[in-house]
Amino acid sequence: MSAFTVKGWCPDAWRPMRSGDGLLVRVKPRLGRLTADQVRGLCAAAIPYGSGVIDLTSRANLQLRGVSEDGWQPLLQTLITLDLVDADAAREQRRTILVAPQWQEDDDTHRIACDLIARLCSLPELPGKVGFVIDAGAARALGGETGDFRIERAVDGALILRADGRATGVAVPRGGEAVALIALAQWFVDSGGAATGRMTRHRAAVPDWAIGTVPPSPSRAPLAPGPWVRGVAWGLPFGQVTAESLADLVAPGSEVTALRLTPWRLLLVEGPRDLPPPHSMLADPDDPVLRADACPGAPYCPQASVETRRLAARLAPLIAGRLHVSGCAKGCASQRAADVTVTGRDGLYDLSLNARAGAPAVRTALNHDALLAYFGSK
Repeated sequence: MSAFTVKGWCPDAWRPMRSGDGLLVRVKPRLGRLTADQVRGLCAAAIPYGSGVIDLTSRANLQLRGVSEDGWQPLLQTLITLDLVDADAAREQRRTILVAPQWQEDDDTHRIACDLIARLCSLPELPGKVGFVIDAGAARALGGETGDFRIERAVDGALILRADGRATGVAVPRGGEAVALIALAQWFVDSGGAATGRMTRHRAAVPDWAIGTVPPSPSRAPLAPGPWVRGVAWGLPFGQVTAESLADLVAPGSEVTALRLTPWRLLLVEGPRDLPPPHSMLADPDDPVLRADACPGAPYCPQASVETRRLAARLAPLIAGRLHVSGCAKGCASQRAADVTVTGRDGLYDLSLNARAGAPAVRTALNHDALLAYFGSK
């Protein structure tokens, strides 16, 4: 495989990451929710300071693309004013919290996430990709998503603390969940976990107080486009949308009051349940593009040697299962095995089946047309 660089950290608004189209500035809305005013402000800033292209990430964050060197600081200040970014860089870096997106005010997910946010200063310094999961609804929604320290609904209806990579967790008392998460994160650092980078790679025995035998409840299926309890859900092709499309949703006179972000490239709109989708969003739950993952690819990522998303859009209708098109062997768009995985290498594509990006290939060095022809496209 061609060489690629594992960054070991994720960008945020205070520490953007350079990409092929400029700086990437990540925005982590509290509880994964933006009010209509925040959406308007963010979109108004994304165009003059960046390219106007926005990614919805697998951590339910927004990533503003194409930000210029000169535009970064004015953009940062705008995001702070909108209360989308913390004015303290250290607190912003610590706020890596994925919450089950269908939370309701004052339910367990909302209560625990707010408590953890209020205690961010108590967290130790953690590796850049380490994060928390709050999945305390009636049934788990985030069982398939990565997160190192987790509060989850258990099979018996209680809430448990679970270290990622461990099959079971320990029951925690109501009100003590955030304290338990912080204690587990502190143990991770004290026991040398920072050197491994993630909880799943840390092989030290979990402390006695965090050992439990309670399994988490089964995960329900991820949300799909269609109505939800507070409005409607729409898919974003490959998790990307333009600032213009988002701004149109909350234009003056719109009945949309807020947007919620999910880790499934799905946008939850708070508003009328019969709202028609913008042309750039997916309302059909059976749209094949919803089964496809594709990173930005070349020329947007300097590590990619191939175009990805146009190819993925053409391949998706030809494939019955899950598709992953990756610009390099790093596999940023998905860390899971897909039924069909296409990995870029030196300007051509390698094809793997039931595998992750970079896995041994059944066909190598295919060009665009040869790859489509393999799946029957003329």
